[in-house]
Amino acid sequence: MSRVCIFIACLRFQSVDRFPKPRYAPAMSNSETVFEALRELVSVSNPGLVTKEDLSRLEARLDELGLLFDEIEARIFEPEGEGPFPGLVQCMHIPVGHTGIENDEFTLKTAERYRDKGYVVVVPFVFHWWPKSAGIEIKREEFRDDWTKLDLDAAFKMLSEKNNVDSDRIGIFGHCWGGRVSWLGAATNPNYKACAVFYGGRIKKIMGENNPPVIDLASDINCPVIGFFGNDDENPSPEDVDDYSNALNEGGVEHNFYRYDNAGHAFQSFNSEDKFRSEASED
Repeated sequence: MSRVCIFIACLRFQSVDRFPKPRYAPAMSNSETVFEALRELVSVSNPGLVTKEDLSRLEARLDELGLLFDEIEARIFEPEGEGPFPGLVQCMHIPVGHTGIENDEFTLKTAERYRDKGYVVVVPFVFHWWPKSAGIEIKREEFRDDWTKLDLDAAFKMLSEKNNVDSDRIGIFGHCWGGRVSWLGAATNPNYKACAVFYGGRIKKIMGENNPPVIDLASDINCPVIGFFGNDDENPSPEDVDDYSNALNEGGVEHNFYRYDNAGHAFQSFNSEDKFRSEASED
């Protein structure tokens, strides 16, 4: 039987084969998310008596004592057999995905499809910086590329160290929001051998203060890029896709873009009757 391994977030215990969670970026120290998480950890009955400075000292002490083994949630999909197999880091999309991998039918089915084609697929939950219950607007507005890079690097490391994965054949891909994240991953990790962007929008936008728009990182991509876009899409628009291609050309990055008439955003979303376009999806 193929195996689906689920790694659940944990703050206090470390066990074999769990997914290491990167340390919070410095900018995270003032985040209400961290404050609330630490408040919950110590079960404060009257949180108004506890300051962020108090909890910061607590976190430092837990780390000093070796009690702060952070882990994030991810799912791994593995084909039958011993391998070694090529590996894929799959970047999640939104909406739905931001509420948890378990709720994201499209992501789960897509990972299974690649598994059945002989890939080991890891799907990191890159929205772990916020509670699952937090609204999509918050996650869109507060999303940061520097935090996300840490998650992608951890996912790559875990995948590359698996005995059934050929560490010289690891790619990255994603749809929609995940398409942008896959561009980020390829631009910040020279070890990927391929990058696939499925109608990734916002590539020209800044995500997080002091981060560049990822289109400016095009020349740092060290692998071929393949892209799939609908000509009726507005984000990215055909003009945006032209800009993507121009940036890759200027950076000397080999790439092939496929564009489809009568297809808009999310044309591979089989679970959306309005958006799915079978001809473009299965090309």
